[in-house]
Amino acid sequence: MSCRHTLEPTSRRRVDRGMRSLIASFGYAFAGVWYMIRTQRNAQIHVLVGACAVALGFTLGLERWEWLSIVLVITLVLTAEGVNTAIESTVDLATSSRHPLAKVAKDVAAGTVLICAIAAVIVGCLVFLPHLFRGL
Repeated sequence: MSCRHTLEPTSRRRVDRGMRSLIASFGYAFAGVWYMIRTQRNAQIHVLVGACAVALGFTLGLERWEWLSIVLVITLVLTAEGVNTAIESTVDLATSSRHPLAKVAKDVAAGTVLICAIAAVIVGCLVFLPHLFRGL
């Protein structure tokens, strides 16, 4: 595994503003998203639930503000899952032993995802339930 950055102080590093560098940075980002979805069971669950929410939204004919809410919470949950994956990987790289601070880092990162997922469920209920009960 190679490192893309040198160990020079930030003030001496030349910023590459070329198109090749920009395209490469997008490639790294997509590789990270693909890694998360491919390897993390919870991310796969979040993607599936998000896809179901989008399908239900199309079926129910959501308003623009409702779509905004749904897209934002899906993005929030997947972003939190990405940060959680990055933190877990970094902790695993830093230590192979069980350390109380490693546990704290991993638990707090996972708890953050849980908080975001609970918020997404609440938003989903606020958006979808009125549509679903309207026909009853």
